[in-house]
Amino acid sequence: MHPVLITGTGLYTPPHIITNAELVTSFNEYVQLFNKRHKAGIADGVITALQESSPEFIEKASGIKQRYVLEKTGILDPQRMVPRFIERPDDEISLEAEIAVAACRQALDAAHKTAADIDGVICASANMQRAYPAMAIEIQHALGIQGFGFDMNVACSSATFAIEQAVNAVRCGTARAVLIVNPEITSAHLEWRDRDCHFIFGDVATALVVERADLASDKAPSRWEVLGTNLATQFSNNIRNNFGFMNRAEDSDPNARDKTFRQEGRKVFKEVVPLAAAHIEGHLAQLGLTPADVRRYWLHQANLGMNQFVSRKLLGREATADDAPVILDEFANTASAGSIIAFHRHERDLQSGQLGVICSFGAGYSVGSVVLRKVSGAH
Repeated sequence: MHPVLITGTGLYTPPHIITNAELVTSFNEYVQLFNKRHKAGIADGVITALQESSPEFIEKASGIKQRYVLEKTGILDPQRMVPRFIERPDDEISLEAEIAVAACRQALDAAHKTAADIDGVICASANMQRAYPAMAIEIQHALGIQGFGFDMNVACSSATFAIEQAVNAVRCGTARAVLIVNPEITSAHLEWRDRDCHFIFGDVATALVVERADLASDKAPSRWEVLGTNLATQFSNNIRNNFGFMNRAEDSDPNARDKTFRQEGRKVFKEVVPLAAAHIEGHLAQLGLTPADVRRYWLHQANLGMNQFVSRKLLGREATADDAPVILDEFANTASAGSIIAFHRHERDLQSGQLGVICSFGAGYSVGSVVLRKVSGAH
């Protein structure tokens, strides 16, 4: 069995930013238009009037201050409130593959690897652009990688679940190195007209190189040994999206509210957060470790309150930004990519021998954790 390292990360950041103030201005215009259009129904009690939002409400509820998106004019149009993407022909690279490739190239460069060094590509994302062909195979083709590629979706835990698959493949010798990529075009599945969730998500793509320790380049700036991975799932409908190919066979409305992201936020917080904290603590115990042994936690970036609760349960005190870095104020919730962004942005300063944990939690419910130890890297 081969020791396994994570040797490179990549981050693609979209070109457009939507601040909370911009988002609220657009949303409130939509609310005013809706309430005016349905004035009679609202007066009769048949339709519930919509409430306006505010930047203060958003930041207090989530800790989010802005988000990056691939296209903003459609989102901010009160008459549309959906991104305006241009459909691409089949012989042109798809949008999701394009942003994935950008993140992958960064990860490969960081690991000092070429396409010839990679034996597999896993595209792990909560939001796939299509059913088939697999996004991973298109990404693999665009990068010139031989071997295999496949897609996997475990919602916001897709990245950590993919890390386990990659680690297992490398550890048992079926691959020398595996490239994991998490392209998240969350703006296309978010209901921008819902006050309770319209501020949650942002677009992004992240990537990781997982490889055999004996094949890793000593030029890689950071190298992290994977000490263990642990995955768990528990069925829940509290986070759900019913959009899919069955919709037309069911003669259902493709624009119905259940065809985009929806959640029971309070229930999710109450149920998922203790689950995640117990999962991490249990995983560390399996490895003969305690939460106090961990130098840094790179947690799923969905909600600031969630991360504070998880950190407090583990550490027995309020966590600092150094204990558990937060990036969701800048990026918002980026589904599977959030904990990887935190890792990408906040791992270089740790010293050889120090421990870190990447953890995700989300729809399913699904929870995944990866325990890492820093090994020497180039400086």
